[in-house]
Amino acid sequence: MTSCATDRSALPVVKGVAYFLAHVPGMVRHGSKPSREIEKDPSLLPQVVGHLWRFDQAVAYPPNQVFIGNLDPDDLLKKIPPPWFQYAVPHASRWGSFGEIMPEDEFYGIMKICDQFGLLSLEEGFAQGVADKLKTHPLITAEDLARVAKGIPLEQIKAKLANAETIPVYVQGTELVGCVERPQGGGAEDDPNLLPEFLIENLASRASGVMALRHLIKSTGRAEDIDYLLGCGEEAVGDRYNRGGGNMAKAIGELSGCVRATGSDVKAFCCAPVHALVLAASLVTSRIFGNVVVAAGGSFAKLGMKFQGHLRRNMPILEDVLAGAAIWIAPDDGQSPVIRLDSIGKHEISSGSSQQAIMEKLVVEPLDRLGLKLTQVDKYATEMHNPELTEPQGSGNVPRTNYRTIGSFAVLRNEIKREELDHFVEVHGMPGFSPTQGHIASAIPVLGHAVKKMRDGAMANTMFLAKGSLFLGRVTQLSDGISFLLEKNKGVKS
Repeated sequence: MTSCATDRSALPVVKGVAYFLAHVPGMVRHGSKPSREIEKDPSLLPQVVGHLWRFDQAVAYPPNQVFIGNLDPDDLLKKIPPPWFQYAVPHASRWGSFGEIMPEDEFYGIMKICDQFGLLSLEEGFAQGVADKLKTHPLITAEDLARVAKGIPLEQIKAKLANAETIPVYVQGTELVGCVERPQGGGAEDDPNLLPEFLIENLASRASGVMALRHLIKSTGRAEDIDYLLGCGEEAVGDRYNRGGGNMAKAIGELSGCVRATGSDVKAFCCAPVHALVLAASLVTSRIFGNVVVAAGGSFAKLGMKFQGHLRRNMPILEDVLAGAAIWIAPDDGQSPVIRLDSIGKHEISSGSSQQAIMEKLVVEPLDRLGLKLTQVDKYATEMHNPELTEPQGSGNVPRTNYRTIGSFAVLRNEIKREELDHFVEVHGMPGFSPTQGHIASAIPVLGHAVKKMRDGAMANTMFLAKGSLFLGRVTQLSDGISFLLEKNKGVKS
């Protein structure tokens, strides 16, 4: 980055961040784990339905309020006692400084807006009611509303469901309001990659990504100024000849007014958003594109993924939201935090897959290169999974484990004493607050909070690191990882 040292206009900055949550309890039964377990044991379905939250409960859930920016992550340690699901945030709002939490019925309307092939049918009264509600939404247009309002009679939906290749759409897990069916014609009727289980996943991912991007544009800049979109979700859009062909990025941009943008998708399991941010920063620094947006919708398959642990503990099924995120990378404006491209850490093919080896590559080596101690990073943003979602099913407290691993390097390097490890975790870590949406949970939920604090002068830097499990695809045993340092803007422009 020699040129950047003399030409600050080439520095890539995070100009804006937006997040979106859709509360979709009716979709929980269609998540990968619940759908398989309910098929094996139908008696689970009423248990699942009986442990679903209402929208007001989901809005008042403290980690959800942190996700959309109404609370700080550290509030979950200092101000709100666990278990958080037993603590409702007073006067909680669906609207946050980073985005919103949308109720299920409205989100079905957004999915219908995104449905250009007639895959989703909604009951006519329900569709009209949703359209009426969306009229007051600041990001919904008259053109959008026209796509929502045209429903069909409930009898037609029930007739469609007589076809085995159609899946029902419910509100709150019990009220039938629509269905998603396989497309017909052009060979689609026997394409295994165009089953409704995949199509609803793709629609949900596009819809949550569109809402995140619309929020980003509203808070950050003009849609027409976006040159390139990088999608980084976990969906695999495609047909029998090109499963996973994708370009969800352009599909999201199409419905967000990004008329001058092109784009592509980055696929790297949970690491994809951080890979995409590094690529976006590189495109801006090289001046290939001036404004690059990283965007992702939610992971439909992960809804209710750990529901069995929640049922065992008589908890609400907390994996009931789809998340979206959008991040705007631009040339230096003298104010926005800078992505240090000389700080990139990467898990190499030869690195090994132990947690110690991964952290050494992603944290220790980059900081050594910059001449920084581990204690000189204000906060580390890693896999921010909410422990109330993971611990009941035996997956542990993922963020705390990562912070203790980083802290152990500080002990080995004599930066802190062994008895100071817990203090290191408290100061440089933070509690997990993200839904278990895979790629969404990997570091980027912290980005909005870090940008805000750096602009306010309350933070100097944050290291973002993501880890991935490439072995899940059964083509390699490798792990993955990438990291970068975000730094407060020094405010000097050439």
